[in-house]
Amino acid sequence: MESLIKLGYLGLFIISFLAATIVPISPDVVMGGLIVLKYDLWTCIIVATVGNFLGGITTYGLGYIGKWEWVEKFFKKSKEDIDKFQHKIKKVAIIAAGFTWLPLVGDLIGLSLGFLRFKPVPVFLMMLVGRFVRFTVVGYFANIFLVN
Repeated sequence: MESLIKLGYLGLFIISFLAATIVPISPDVVMGGLIVLKYDLWTCIIVATVGNFLGGITTYGLGYIGKWEWVEKFFKKSKEDIDKFQHKIKKVAIIAAGFTWLPLVGDLIGLSLGFLRFKPVPVFLMMLVGRFVRFTVVGYFANIFLVN
């Protein structure tokens, strides 16, 4: 983490991007470190949000290129089972996209939304809003508790 902090905004972007893929890491420590070092709060929020958002789009894209045969083979679920699940989740899918920032489960949400081919524009908008809110909260808490 220390080497990413030394990279400044670029390090924050890299870890934020990776955290939104299947890599189990958190950008919060790097963001907090930069805020302690007096990096601009809003620039940190924007950089973390953009990096994490682009990582989320990547995860959605990985799901989108998935094949039904993989689910049937590895998870022992038929296309009919998946269709039933898709029908049930359709009503909450866009709202769920706003929670793709959550550790571990968020990546699975994003991957699933891509795999189930939910409309990218509303999914991406909710992803962006959720991630922006998350990094705004993290940034402000870091600023309050680590700096002041």
